[in-house]
Amino acid sequence: MSENKVPFTAGRVTKFCCETGKAASFLWDTESTGLGLKASAGGSKVYVLQSRLESGASVRLTIGSTKAWTLGAARDEARRLQVLIDSGVDPRQEKANRIAAAEAKRAADEAKRIEAERIATPAVEAWKKYIEARRASWSPRHLLEHETVSKEGGEPRTQGRRPGESDKTLPGILRPLLNLPLEQIDTDRVRVWLQDEAAKRPTYARLSFALMRAFLNWCSDRPEYRDQVQSDACSARLARDELPKKSARDDCLQREQLPAWFAAVRQIGNPVIAAYLQTALLTGARREEVAGIRWEDVDFQWRSMTIKDKVDGERTIPLTPYVASLLAALPRRNEWVFSSPTAASGRLQEPRIQHNKAVTTAGLPALSIHGLRRSFGTLAEWVECPAGVSAQIMGHKPSATAEKHYRVRPLDLLRMWHTKIEGWILEQAGIGQPTDDARPGFRVINAA
Repeated sequence: MSENKVPFTAGRVTKFCCETGKAASFLWDTESTGLGLKASAGGSKVYVLQSRLESGASVRLTIGSTKAWTLGAARDEARRLQVLIDSGVDPRQEKANRIAAAEAKRAADEAKRIEAERIATPAVEAWKKYIEARRASWSPRHLLEHETVSKEGGEPRTQGRRPGESDKTLPGILRPLLNLPLEQIDTDRVRVWLQDEAAKRPTYARLSFALMRAFLNWCSDRPEYRDQVQSDACSARLARDELPKKSARDDCLQREQLPAWFAAVRQIGNPVIAAYLQTALLTGARREEVAGIRWEDVDFQWRSMTIKDKVDGERTIPLTPYVASLLAALPRRNEWVFSSPTAASGRLQEPRIQHNKAVTTAGLPALSIHGLRRSFGTLAEWVECPAGVSAQIMGHKPSATAEKHYRVRPLDLLRMWHTKIEGWILEQAGIGQPTDDARPGFRVINAA
C-alpha cells in the first residue's frame, strides 16, 4: 500500500476518487499507521484501518464515511482500534459486544417499562380476566353481582331518580378499589373503604367484601399477579372488626298478610314477574331455581316439575293446580318459562324491584325473595304437613337419620300434601284453587 501513501489533508481527502475501470481505489495516510481512504466506483468514500491481528491474520475495518467523520476524528478512531489490536482484542468482536450490550440494555429498559406499566394497571383489568376465567362455573345471578359491584358508572339513568340525584349511574361499590393497581389494595385501604360502606349499606358491603376477597385469592394463585397482590388485604379479622354482626333473616309472610300480598302481586303489570313470585311462594324453591325452570322441565300431563337443585343437581316436585294455571298462561318466547325479551340470557333476572313495590303497596314489612321460600316452610305447618315432606319439596337436606335414609317419598304422596298446602294458602288469600271444571283438559285433584 506504499505506492498510494501520502500525508492526508482535507483537500486530498476531498479530491481523491476511484480510478476509472476499478471497483475501488485506496489511499493511505503516512501520519497514522494503517489509516486509509477507500473510494468506490459509485462515488462513496470511507475511512478504513488496515492491520494485522495477534494471530497474524490481516484485517481491514471500516471506520466511517468521510461525510460523517472528520480527518482528525478518523485518525483518533484508527489509533483506538490499533490499541485494541495491539492488546490482543479483535475490534470486530469488541464492536459486536458493544452492540449486543446496547441491545441488551435496550431490551432490559423496555422490559422494565412494560413491567412498570403492568404493575400500574388498575386492578379492574385483572378483575375482567377473573370474571372470564370463572364465568362458566358461576350462576347468572353470581355473574351479575360481579358485574354490578365493578361497573364504571356514568351512564344515563334508565329509571327515575330522586330530587338532587345525578342523572348518571353511580360506580359499583368495588370500583374505587378496583381503580387502584393491585399492589396498592392493602389492608389500610380496604379498611377505610369498608368503614365507609358498612355505615351506609352493611349487607351489601359484606357481600362485596367477600367478592373482593375471592378475587384477591384468585390473583395470588396466578403467576402474573402473585407478586403484586396482598392476599391479606381482605382478612377475616378485618371483616369481624369493621362489619356489624350478621343476624339471621326472619322475614316471612304471616297468615293474615296473604290476602294483601297476593292482591298486590297479581296487580303487577308484568305477568311473568307476577307468576314468578307466586310460583316462588307456592313451591318454596330458591329464587334461581325458579328462574331457571325451562318448558321441558314442566310436565302438564303428569303434573310434575323438575327443578335444578342447588344441592343435589335436580329434584322433581308436584305441579300443583294453581301453579300449573299460572305457567300455562305465560307466553312461550323461548326455552325459559319465566322469559324476558330484554335480558341477554333470555330469562328473568331481577324480580326484586317489582316485588319490593308490591310489598310497599300492600303495606307489608320488608320481604325478600328468599323470604317467600321461608314463608312456604312456615305456612306448611298450618296443614300439619310432615316436616320431611315440605323439606323434600323445598330441597332441604334431611335433618335426621330416619329422614336421610328411609323417607324417600313418591311424587304422588308429595302431591297430596303439596296440593293441600297450596289450597290452604290460596284459601287464606281469598283465591279459589283451580278444579277439573275450571281447567278443561287439565286433570287436577281438587284439594277441597
